[in-house]
Amino acid sequence: MTLAKSDIIDNIYQNTDFNKTESVQTFETTLEIIKSTLENGEDLLISGFGKFEVKDKNQRKGRNPETGNDLILGARRVVTFKCSGVLREKLNGK
Repeated sequence: MTLAKSDIIDNIYQNTDFNKTESVQTFETTLEIIKSTLENGEDLLISGFGKFEVKDKNQRKGRNPETGNDLILGARRVVTFKCSGVLREKLNGK
């Protein structure tokens, strides 16, 4: 099962004193903070959860799977996630 955005908002609504609108605003604001932090190239650490890191990938050779032609894939930035030890232990039932 995948937890969707609407499910998270419903959980906020059910577990706080926020009304539905406040729950949506709280979640949207949190997402905007996370997105802007990562867009600025900054890492994001959430204690007990994990760390999102922005990493630069160099230009590299690739291949078009349809034609088999070689091509150059441009440099890009990616976001990686490293799970915290606390969460890892919970996932593994420790």
